[in-house]
Amino acid sequence: MSKYENQITIFTDYLEEFPDTDELVWILGKQHLLRTEKSKLLSDISARLWFTYRRKFSPIGGTGPSSDAGWGCMLRCGQMMLAQALICRHLGRDWNWEKQKEQPKEYQRILQCFLDRKDCCYSIHQMAQMGVGEGKSIGEWFGPNTVAQVLKKLALFDEWNSLAVYVSMDNTVVIEDIKKMCCVLPVGAYTADESLPDSLTASSQSKGPSSKCPAWKPLLLIVPLRLGINQINPVYIEAFKECFKMPQSLGALGGKPNSAYYFIGFLGDELIFLDPHTTQTFVDTEESGIVDDQTFHCLQSPQRMSILNLDPSVALGFFCKEEKDFDNWCSLVQKEILKENLRMFELVQKHPSHWPPFVPPAKPEVTTTGAEFIDSTEHLEDFDLEEDFEILSV
Repeated sequence: MSKYENQITIFTDYLEEFPDTDELVWILGKQHLLRTEKSKLLSDISARLWFTYRRKFSPIGGTGPSSDAGWGCMLRCGQMMLAQALICRHLGRDWNWEKQKEQPKEYQRILQCFLDRKDCCYSIHQMAQMGVGEGKSIGEWFGPNTVAQVLKKLALFDEWNSLAVYVSMDNTVVIEDIKKMCCVLPVGAYTADESLPDSLTASSQSKGPSSKCPAWKPLLLIVPLRLGINQINPVYIEAFKECFKMPQSLGALGGKPNSAYYFIGFLGDELIFLDPHTTQTFVDTEESGIVDDQTFHCLQSPQRMSILNLDPSVALGFFCKEEKDFDNWCSLVQKEILKENLRMFELVQKHPSHWPPFVPPAKPEVTTTGAEFIDSTEHLEDFDLEEDFEILSV
């Protein structure tokens, strides 16, 4: 406890580190006035789930590494982005965490999804082994796109959260494909071979009731991007920052070559990020069924870096709990992203004719649970390998 209590004293130092300015700080779609809301800003940042390197967990695959120090930073960043999506899904963006305060049962259940055990759906074990299907050996460093593909596949086994995970291709987000993936039809209404009614893939701008889905599967939207060759092209900076202002924002995965960070906001031309490069000891569920969460929140000063130092390979994340959230996101992208001469990414209504047909991802036909399914790598050929445009090379 004493070590944790010592972290509290860092709060004051952290508050002093920010310049005395009237500028706004943006954190995952929320703004804070730095001069008058520093403590509120700190509380908002420390409420984010923070996943770092861990040691002394059970060996991955039975005989693999028992620590991810040195190679798991991008996987941890992917966990943080996904955890933020689950917080928004179950507790809402305005939910806040307080040390040693009893939390909702959904919070504990979210946290347990990420424990370093092979039977937890988004554990380092599951992510590393699913990465084998993406051409990555266990213990090999991932880039943002690889992590996005792994999360998309693991989400298929996660019935509790029931997320639709869309990872864009070729810098292009296709509205029609997302609507097709997220629209949940009544059981028996359509077979897998039938297409959705035209009304469900109608323009997101349509206001008619026929354009709405009967039910919407919460959407985790990940947009992998290359914003330059060896360094970020300054022409993208304003659009990149704009994404952190969107209420759907889950931040961004990125960093420097072979060193990944989870970017959650910005102040001026500096990005604010959570850093996974701290090695902590494995934490398991206690006998009471509760997880001691004190090491899963960063009470130290969140770090900042100039946006110009960002490696050009990144992945933006957004969460749209309801269809109206996605429609609003489309409107914001049209207004703030597509206005640029050199666009950061494209948003199109229809599936490009020269692309292969869009098939919503589906869980492979196996009789085991998701955790058992990827306890070994022998079934990974059931997944289609996706072209990996890596990303953050040395």
